[in-house]
Amino acid sequence: MSRRLAAIFAADMVGYSRLMATDEAGTIARLKDMRRDVFDPAILRGGGEIVKLTGDGLLVLFASVVEAVETAALIQDAVGRIETGTVEERIRYRIGIHVGDVVVDDGEIYGDGVNIAARLEAQAEPGGIVVSADVQSQVRGKVGLSFVDLGELSLKNIPSPVHAYAIDLEGTAPFVQAQAPGPAQRKPSIAVLAFQNMSADPEQEYFCDGVCEDIITELSRFPDLFVIARNSSFSYKGRPVTHSEVARGLGVRYMLEGSLRRAASRVRITAQLIDCETGAHVWAERYDRDIEDVFELQDEITSSVVGAIAPQITKAELERAGRARGIDISSYDLALKAQATFQEGAFSDIEGHDKVLELTRRALELDPRNTQALWIQAYVYTIRYLYQFGEAPEESLGHAEAAADRLFQNNRSDPRALAARGMIRHFRHDYDAATADFRRAFELNPNFALNLFFMAWHESLVGRTEDAREHALLALRLSPRDADIWVGDAYLALAQASFAEGDFIEARRWGERAIEMTPRAPIRRALMIAAAAHLGLLEQARPHTEALADFAPAFLDSLVSGRLTLYRLPEHNALLVEGLKKSGQRC
Repeated sequence: MSRRLAAIFAADMVGYSRLMATDEAGTIARLKDMRRDVFDPAILRGGGEIVKLTGDGLLVLFASVVEAVETAALIQDAVGRIETGTVEERIRYRIGIHVGDVVVDDGEIYGDGVNIAARLEAQAEPGGIVVSADVQSQVRGKVGLSFVDLGELSLKNIPSPVHAYAIDLEGTAPFVQAQAPGPAQRKPSIAVLAFQNMSADPEQEYFCDGVCEDIITELSRFPDLFVIARNSSFSYKGRPVTHSEVARGLGVRYMLEGSLRRAASRVRITAQLIDCETGAHVWAERYDRDIEDVFELQDEITSSVVGAIAPQITKAELERAGRARGIDISSYDLALKAQATFQEGAFSDIEGHDKVLELTRRALELDPRNTQALWIQAYVYTIRYLYQFGEAPEESLGHAEAAADRLFQNNRSDPRALAARGMIRHFRHDYDAATADFRRAFELNPNFALNLFFMAWHESLVGRTEDAREHALLALRLSPRDADIWVGDAYLALAQASFAEGDFIEARRWGERAIEMTPRAPIRRALMIAAAAHLGLLEQARPHTEALADFAPAFLDSLVSGRLTLYRLPEHNALLVEGLKKSGQRC
C-alpha cells in the first residue's frame, strides 16, 4: 500500500449502454481503436499511469497537474476530430480532474480525491472537461486554455461543496453549464429570446428588439432572478430553436419567446413562457394596445412573467422598479437606432461616433428625458476621449460628464447612470468615487452585465486585480454570448490585471482574445506592445503598433507623454510606459 499526491484524471464514455445496444461488436472495436490510437499515446506522453480500466472509462494518475490538463485537452480534441458522425453515433467522453492524496493498494486506488474527480467528470458536458479549483489555480497561466467558473457544486456523496471550473475547449466565449450552475444560477433563471418581427416593415426590427430588451432590463432589477443578458439570448435570433437547445446553450430553466406586430399606432404582442426542463408552457398571453401605451404594456408583460416564475416577488416591488412613462415613441426609436449603430461597429472611428451622436441629439430634442439616448451619448463621448479622437479630447470627457449628469438627475437609482459616471470618474482620476459608483450599480442590479464588464475593467486598473478577475468571469458567465465589444472588455480586464502583476505571458494570452473580439480598440493593443517588449519579443509588437497608427494614431503618444494615464498605481503605469519605450515609442 502506498500513499502519494497526484492529479487524478477520470474519464467516462457518454452513452455507452446505448451504443452497445445498437452495435455491440462495432462499439467494442471502436473503443479499442480509440484507446490504442488516442488515449494510450497521449497518457504515455504526459507521464500518466493508468490505474483502473472499465468497459467505458478509466482512471489515470499524473505526477504533474499541467500534464493531466493538457493530456485531457489533447484527448478531447482528438476524439472530436475522429468522431464525425451524427450525434447519436459519435463516441464522446467526459473528463474530470482533481488533485489530492490517493492510496494505491494492490492495483486498486482509494481516497476522497478519486471520488471528487469521478463526480466532477459527471458534471462535464459531452466532450468537455471539468476541474476542481485546486487544479485551476495550479495551471492558470501555464496552459493555453480558458476556464469558466462554475461556482460551488454540490456533488453526490461529497460532504462539502467543491469549487469547479469547466475548460473552454472551443476558444470562444465561455459557455454556461446548465447541469452545474454556480451560486447565482441556482436562482430561477430565464432567457428572453428576441421576439419575432411580424410587421410588414423590416425597419421595425430595431423597435421589436428594443421592446424585448426593456423586458430584460425590468426582469434584471430583481435579485431573485438570474436573467441572461440581451446579447446572449439574442444570439438565437433569426433561427428556430427548441427549449432543450436554449437550456443547454444558456443554462436556463425558463425561456420567454414571442412576436410583435406593429401597424400604424397599434401594436400586438404575443408572449409565452416555457419550462425548458419539460417543454411545458407555463404561461401565455396576447396584448393589443395603442402604441402610446408601450411602456405600460412592457411592465404588464414583465409583471406576468415574474409572477409566473417567482411568485414571492410582490407587485409593489415591481411597481417601485417600474420605468418612467410618457417618452415619445419617435424619440425612443432614435435612441434604439443609436445603440444598434454603435454596437454594429460605429464605436471604432470618429465618423461612426458622429453618426451615433447625431441620432442621440435628435432623440433628445424630441424628449430630453430619454435616458437610453443619454446613456449611449455619455458612453460614446467617454470612448471618444479614451481613443484620443479630435483636437481636444478633454472636451469629449466634459460632454460625457454633462450627459451622465442629466442621466443621473433623471433617476439616481439607474445602474446605467452609475456605470456611466463611474467610467467618467475613472478618467477624472477620482478612482474611489468611481469604485463606489460601480458597486452601487451592482447592488441595484447584480444581473446588469454591462456594469460588471465596466467594473472589472476599472478594478484591473486601480490595483484590485483579484476583484477584477472575479467580476470579469462573473460577467462572462452571466452573458457568455454578449456583443464582442463587451466580451472584449472582460478579456481586456483580465489582460490588464495580469499585466499589473507582471505576468506578461498571461497578459498577452488574454490580450489576444480581447483583440479577437474588438480589433480596433487601443488599450489592448498597447498592452500587447508593452508585454511583448518586456518579454523581448519586439517583432511581435510591430503589428499592434501599425494597427494603432491606423485607427488611433495619438494613443501611444498620449500614454508615453503622460497626457493619458491608465493605471492608478504609479508602479503599474510605469511598467506600461517602460514597455512602450522599450518597443521604441517616444514622446
